[in-house]
Amino acid sequence: MEYLERLDELQTGCFLCRDRDETHRDAEHLVVWRGKRVFSVLNRFPYTGGHCLIAPYEHVAGLDDLDSETMLELMTMARDLQVALRHAIHAEGFNVGMNLGRCAGAGLPGHLHMHIVPRWGGDTNFMPVLGDVRVIPEFLKQTREKILQAGVALSLFSASECE
Repeated sequence: MEYLERLDELQTGCFLCRDRDETHRDAEHLVVWRGKRVFSVLNRFPYTGGHCLIAPYEHVAGLDDLDSETMLELMTMARDLQVALRHAIHAEGFNVGMNLGRCAGAGLPGHLHMHIVPRWGGDTNFMPVLGDVRVIPEFLKQTREKILQAGVALSLFSASECE
Protein backbone atom coordinates (compact mmCIF):
# COMPACT_ATOMS: atom_id res chain seq x y z
CA MET A 1 0.00 0.00 0.00
CA GLU A 2 2.88 2.37 0.82
CA TYR A 3 4.15 1.89 -2.74
CA LEU A 4 0.74 2.61 -4.28
CA GLU A 5 0.18 5.71 -2.15
CA ARG A 6 3.58 7.12 -3.19
CA LEU A 7 3.43 6.08 -6.86
CA ASP A 8 3.24 9.64 -8.23
CA GLU A 9 6.21 10.71 -6.08
CA LEU A 10 8.23 7.63 -7.03
CA GLN A 11 7.64 8.14 -10.75
CA THR A 12 8.87 11.73 -10.74
CA GLY A 13 12.40 11.71 -12.12
CA CYS A 14 14.80 8.82 -11.69
CA PHE A 15 14.21 6.98 -8.42
CA LEU A 16 17.69 5.43 -8.60
CA CYS A 17 19.31 8.88 -8.79
CA ARG A 18 17.14 9.98 -5.85
CA ASP A 19 18.19 6.90 -3.86
CA ARG A 20 21.83 7.53 -4.86
CA ASP A 21 21.73 11.15 -3.69
CA GLU A 22 19.66 10.88 -0.51
CA THR A 23 22.13 8.82 1.51
CA HIS A 24 20.57 10.03 4.77
CA ARG A 25 17.37 8.20 3.75
CA ASP A 26 18.92 4.80 2.93
CA ALA A 27 16.65 2.86 5.29
CA GLU A 28 13.53 4.59 3.94
CA HIS A 29 14.61 4.05 0.32
CA LEU A 30 15.53 0.43 1.10
CA VAL A 31 19.15 0.84 0.03
CA VAL A 32 20.89 -2.39 0.96
CA TRP A 33 24.52 -1.72 0.16
CA ARG A 34 26.69 1.09 -1.21
CA GLY A 35 29.94 0.44 -2.99
CA LYS A 36 32.35 2.94 -4.55
CA ARG A 37 30.71 2.90 -8.00
CA VAL A 38 27.44 0.97 -7.58
CA PHE A 39 24.73 0.45 -4.98
CA SER A 40 21.87 -1.96 -4.37
CA VAL A 41 18.29 -1.37 -3.31
CA LEU A 42 15.30 -3.59 -2.66
CA ASN A 43 12.74 -3.41 -5.46
CA ARG A 44 9.61 -1.68 -4.13
CA PHE A 45 7.45 -3.71 -6.51
CA PRO A 46 9.17 -7.09 -6.24
CA TYR A 47 8.63 -10.21 -8.27
CA THR A 48 9.55 -12.24 -5.16
CA GLY A 49 10.70 -11.39 -1.64
CA GLY A 50 14.26 -10.06 -1.60
CA HIS A 51 14.15 -8.83 -5.22
CA CYS A 52 17.04 -6.36 -5.44
CA LEU A 53 18.33 -3.92 -8.02
CA ILE A 54 22.00 -3.05 -8.48
CA ALA A 55 22.77 0.20 -10.28
CA PRO A 56 25.79 2.35 -11.01
CA TYR A 57 25.84 5.74 -9.32
CA GLU A 58 26.22 7.27 -12.76
CA HIS A 59 22.95 7.74 -14.67
CA VAL A 60 23.75 5.75 -17.82
CA ALA A 61 21.53 3.60 -20.02
CA GLY A 62 23.76 0.86 -21.41
CA LEU A 63 26.53 -1.55 -20.57
CA ASP A 64 28.73 0.19 -23.12
CA ASP A 65 28.47 3.35 -20.98
CA LEU A 66 30.23 1.67 -18.03
CA ASP A 67 33.96 1.71 -17.47
CA SER A 68 35.68 -1.57 -16.60
CA GLU A 69 35.96 -0.76 -12.88
CA THR A 70 32.22 -0.07 -12.59
CA MET A 71 31.36 -3.21 -14.54
CA LEU A 72 33.57 -5.31 -12.26
CA GLU A 73 32.06 -3.78 -9.11
CA LEU A 74 28.53 -4.35 -10.44
CA MET A 75 29.24 -8.04 -11.02
CA THR A 76 31.07 -8.41 -7.71
CA MET A 77 28.13 -6.87 -5.87
CA ALA A 78 25.75 -9.20 -7.73
CA ARG A 79 27.79 -12.19 -6.58
CA ASP A 80 28.05 -11.03 -2.97
CA LEU A 81 24.42 -9.92 -2.76
CA GLN A 82 23.37 -13.35 -4.02
CA VAL A 83 25.38 -14.95 -1.18
CA ALA A 84 23.80 -12.58 1.38
CA LEU A 85 20.31 -13.31 0.05
CA ARG A 86 20.90 -17.05 0.16
CA HIS A 87 21.81 -16.79 3.84
CA ALA A 88 19.28 -14.11 4.80
CA ILE A 89 16.14 -15.52 3.22
CA HIS A 90 17.23 -19.04 2.24
CA ALA A 91 16.87 -18.51 -1.51
CA GLU A 92 17.37 -21.72 -3.45
CA GLY A 93 18.10 -20.11 -6.82
CA PHE A 94 18.19 -16.74 -8.59
CA ASN A 95 17.14 -15.01 -11.76
CA VAL A 96 19.76 -12.37 -12.58
CA GLY A 97 19.41 -10.02 -15.51
CA MET A 98 18.88 -6.64 -17.12
CA ASN A 99 16.24 -5.16 -19.36
CA LEU A 100 18.11 -2.74 -21.65
CA GLY A 101 15.77 -0.32 -23.41
CA ARG A 102 12.01 0.22 -23.12
CA CYS A 103 11.19 -2.33 -25.84
CA ALA A 104 13.13 -4.93 -23.80
CA GLY A 105 10.93 -4.29 -20.76
CA ALA A 106 12.96 -1.65 -18.91
CA GLY A 107 10.67 0.32 -16.63
CA LEU A 108 13.48 2.85 -16.13
CA PRO A 109 15.35 2.77 -19.45
CA GLY A 110 17.68 5.70 -18.70
CA HIS A 111 19.41 4.26 -15.61
CA LEU A 112 20.98 0.85 -16.09
CA HIS A 113 20.22 -1.64 -13.33
CA MET A 114 20.54 -5.36 -12.74
CA HIS A 115 17.79 -7.45 -11.14
CA ILE A 116 18.69 -10.10 -8.55
CA VAL A 117 15.51 -12.15 -8.03
CA PRO A 118 15.59 -14.87 -5.36
CA ARG A 119 13.69 -18.06 -6.22
CA TRP A 120 12.47 -21.15 -4.37
CA GLY A 121 11.16 -24.47 -5.59
CA GLY A 122 7.40 -24.09 -6.08
CA ASP A 123 7.43 -20.31 -5.55
CA THR A 124 4.83 -19.69 -8.25
CA ASN A 125 1.20 -20.32 -7.48
CA PHE A 126 -2.27 -19.40 -8.69
CA MET A 127 -2.18 -15.79 -7.40
CA PRO A 128 -0.14 -14.27 -10.27
CA VAL A 129 -1.95 -16.40 -12.85
CA LEU A 130 -5.54 -15.78 -11.81
CA GLY A 131 -5.37 -12.53 -9.88
CA ASP A 132 -2.32 -10.77 -11.34
CA VAL A 133 -1.20 -10.46 -7.70
CA ARG A 134 2.10 -11.32 -6.05
CA VAL A 135 2.22 -12.40 -2.43
CA ILE A 136 5.32 -11.25 -0.55
CA PRO A 137 5.48 -12.83 2.93
CA GLU A 138 7.27 -10.04 4.81
CA PHE A 139 7.64 -6.27 4.92
CA LEU A 140 10.47 -4.93 2.76
CA LYS A 141 12.12 -3.20 5.72
CA GLN A 142 12.37 -6.55 7.54
CA THR A 143 13.90 -8.18 4.45
CA ARG A 144 16.40 -5.31 4.20
CA GLU A 145 17.51 -5.84 7.80
CA LYS A 146 18.00 -9.58 7.23
CA ILE A 147 20.16 -8.91 4.17
CA LEU A 148 22.24 -6.32 6.03
CA GLN A 149 22.81 -8.68 8.95
CA ALA A 150 23.77 -11.56 6.64
CA GLY A 151 26.15 -9.38 4.61
CA VAL A 152 27.94 -8.16 7.73
CA ALA A 153 28.00 -11.63 9.34
CA LEU A 154 29.51 -13.13 6.19
CA SER A 155 32.06 -10.28 5.93
CA LEU A 156 30.75 -9.41 2.48
CA PHE A 157 30.42 -5.78 3.48
CA SER A 158 30.96 -3.74 6.61
CA ALA A 159 28.22 -2.19 8.70
CA SER A 160 29.45 1.28 7.65
CA GLU A 161 28.75 0.44 3.99
CA CYS A 162 25.12 -0.31 4.84
CA GLU A 163 24.04 2.66 6.92
